[in-house]
Amino acid sequence: MIKGFGGIFWRTKNLEIIKKWYNDVLKIEIGDWNGTIIQPQSGNETIFSLFTEDNSYFPLEQQVMLNFQVYDLDEVIKHLEQIGVPLAKNKEVGDYGKFAWIEDPEGRLIELWEK
Repeated sequence: MIKGFGGIFWRTKNLEIIKKWYNDVLKIEIGDWNGTIIQPQSGNETIFSLFTEDNSYFPLEQQVMLNFQVYDLDEVIKHLEQIGVPLAKNKEVGDYGKFAWIEDPEGRLIELWEK
């Protein structure tokens, strides 16, 4: 079901300082969209993206959100329905693929992504 990490997103108090630190120390060039794509091999990529503390893309009380890349989002949703795991947000389809969200037992939002 899970292809790999699709992304790791986390909040930061000072976006520009953190972007500079990751660039200078680890040579990760964070783009204008506050993220980068790490691609160790063809077809395997992880988005590493920083968010300000007040960005509402994921719950404000949540410091980190994991994104798992899946092979077939519709099949994953069927599986979730069969085992009683509700979607936290409706499925969305856009320019970057298909997305769905669930919550873990402690209420952390998790993003599922079919590219």
